[in-house]
Amino acid sequence: MDGTAFDIAMANHDPGAFEAAARAVGFQGFGTYPRSGFMHIDLGPVRRWGEPFPARPTPFATEPPPARERLATSRTMKGGGTAGVATIGAAGVEVAEEILAETQGALEQLVPYLDGLRWAFIALAIAGIGLAIYARLDDWKKARR
Repeated sequence: MDGTAFDIAMANHDPGAFEAAARAVGFQGFGTYPRSGFMHIDLGPVRRWGEPFPARPTPFATEPPPARERLATSRTMKGGGTAGVATIGAAGVEVAEEILAETQGALEQLVPYLDGLRWAFIALAIAGIGLAIYARLDDWKKARR
C-alpha cells in the first residue's frame, strides 16, 4: 500500500542471488513462495517467512544477447552494409550523370532567369518576415500573448 514492497517471479532469477542483492540495497522483509514461484520483499522490519526455494542442480546460464544485436556487431553485416551503401551510391552517381546530361541543354536556357528567381524568393522571404512581425504586434495589441 505504501509502495515499499514487491512480489517478484523467480522463473528467471536465482532466489539466493536475488535475495542477497535485495538485502544489499536495504530490503529487510523476505517471504518465499516456491510453489507459486515468487518472492516477496519489503522495507519493513527484519523478518523472514515461507519455505526456502529448492536448490537448483545447475546455476542459471548467462543470457546471450539477442540475435539481432549479435548480427549488428558482426563483421559480415558491417561488410555487407558497406557494400550495399557503395552499390547504391555508385548507381546514384550513374543516374545523376544521365539526368544532368539530359537536362543540361534545358538548364542552359534558364540561366538568365535564375537571378530574377533568386530575387523573387528573397522578396517572398521578406514578405513572410513582415507578416510574422505584423501578426506578433497585432496579437500584442489585442493582449493575446
